[in-house]
Amino acid sequence: MAATADHSTTGASAPAYYVSTPIYYVNDRPHLGHAYTTVAGDVLTRWHRQRGEKVWYLTGTDEHGQKIMRTAEANGVSPQEWCDKLVEEAWKPLWEHLEIANDDFIRTTQQRHTDRVQEFVQDLYDKGEIYKGGYSGPYCVGCEEFKLPAELLDGATADEKLCSVHKKPVEWLEEENYFFRLSAYGPKLLEFYAANPDFIQPATARNEVLRFVEQDLKDLSISRSTFNWGVPLPWDEKHVLYVWVDALQNYITAAGYGSDPERFAELWPASVHLVGKDILRFHAVIWPAMLMAAGLPLPKRVVANGWLMVGGEKMSKSNLTGIAPTDLTSHFGVDAYRYYFLRAIPFGTDGSFSWEDFTARYTSELANDFGNLASRVAAMVGKYFDGVLPASASDGEAEQAVKDGLAKAVETADRKIGEELDFAGGLAAIFEFVKQVNGYITEQEPWKVAKDDSEEGRARLATILYTAAESLRATAVLLNPVMPSTAEKLWTSLGAEAAGLGALSAQTVATVADWGRLPAGATVTKGEILFPRLEEKPAA
Repeated sequence: MAATADHSTTGASAPAYYVSTPIYYVNDRPHLGHAYTTVAGDVLTRWHRQRGEKVWYLTGTDEHGQKIMRTAEANGVSPQEWCDKLVEEAWKPLWEHLEIANDDFIRTTQQRHTDRVQEFVQDLYDKGEIYKGGYSGPYCVGCEEFKLPAELLDGATADEKLCSVHKKPVEWLEEENYFFRLSAYGPKLLEFYAANPDFIQPATARNEVLRFVEQDLKDLSISRSTFNWGVPLPWDEKHVLYVWVDALQNYITAAGYGSDPERFAELWPASVHLVGKDILRFHAVIWPAMLMAAGLPLPKRVVANGWLMVGGEKMSKSNLTGIAPTDLTSHFGVDAYRYYFLRAIPFGTDGSFSWEDFTARYTSELANDFGNLASRVAAMVGKYFDGVLPASASDGEAEQAVKDGLAKAVETADRKIGEELDFAGGLAAIFEFVKQVNGYITEQEPWKVAKDDSEEGRARLATILYTAAESLRATAVLLNPVMPSTAEKLWTSLGAEAAGLGALSAQTVATVADWGRLPAGATVTKGEILFPRLEEKPAA
């Protein structure tokens, strides 16, 4: 876990911008789909930190349930041993590898979680929101979800039914359970959705939830009594809590619910829950209803991302389409990986991954447009001014166009990334500016201007190279949330911190378009190539 100790930039009492990922099920190692959501949350929170805001980013693992128990048994270890092994050897190391700057990592087997979960459900039970009954119906262990008839497919025999997600047979359950009165919250949820139209995003996801709730909700079975790997119900320890009811509470237990009132008041309600579209109902229906029953505020937004597709199917281990992120980072690098998925696949839609598309974008956008720009500018400052950034003499129309382009890029990227979670649109705006700067250099031809040794020629050359370097200063700030290592290399190459601008992390989005921040006299050095040609990269 690559968490930092304190990202605060305001007083402790200020509300935080709180973003969460789903807590991931540790029946296996993480694949590209898990990393896609986690990187998106990391970029979003880094962007808000770059705004100078107080931010809190939560991720973690879901470790209870029948699927975990069976997986552990199949591997000859206890469920706890299985979870410990996967978390410490696979999940946390991957987030560190991908430079995920999460502030906390919650595990549902931690005492800080289970104690608060028991308090939460005991409160609902005492209020009469939970009652005892019987359940019979289909259950998918893979989804850890009770299935509706519309969510089943016909199997090989007349009696066999398959889960529409996993394409595997469901199990028929008949057992005594406890139920949450979910049916009582249908009208309240619809009223809340109407009053908060941005609560569920994108619009297609919102429409799906509305249709589901309008069909009348059924009470939710919240306990299991045929196995014991879960949080025991405090009033009846023959039952363990349904894994989803346990898991959803991580968003409040990690934030201090029941243990740290001041911290909880600062963090809750969450600003954004990032979820996969296949678990949208849990977060947009069941979770809000539980919070209503408990008398707690609801999160501000639930944003569902689409699926990563391979061969026309959702990427997953069960479908044998899971790809390890390290398969890609070993070839393209971590920063290119972080960039590619958010640039190539609009957040909230399904998208297909291909090596060919990744290679094409790496070469065109990262190596040619961005990396080559940084190398050319540093090389020319070194060649014509001995590595000392000259002052701009007098700006003309061409320079003003670059300034205007930067202002537009900042405004667009801040709105799209920081507010709309349109990472692809925000990155497109930034790289449109990168292309504009490349075009500026091509049109101004500094290599030709350098042949003019007159005072006017030297002044013109200085203006061109200062404009290009100052544009790179702004680009480093804008790309820092997305490609932190690359942006830091560029910041160092420009000599920005040494020249008095301070650390890259201290720069704010609000000031990035303020022209002239990079001081003349900064020592510009040509560092390592930011994005080496792929054929030059060492074999994995």
